Amino acid sequence: MRWLQSIFAPLKKMWIRLNSAHKKSRGIYILYEDIKSCPYEDVHVMWSILVESSTPKE
Repeated sequence: MRWLQSIFAPLKKMWIRLNSAHKKSRGIYILYEDIKSCPYEDVHVMWSILVESSTPKE
């Protein structure tokens, strides 16, 4: 049974990394719908600043 664990352990680690990377890539965009529905202009300005600062520079 040790060989079975040696096969599945790396696959489990890879699955955890891929799954957590997907969550990290979503980042601040989880809040997008809440921000979009907010009536305050300053919240929208702060959102645009946050989005611009989080986008990767080329």
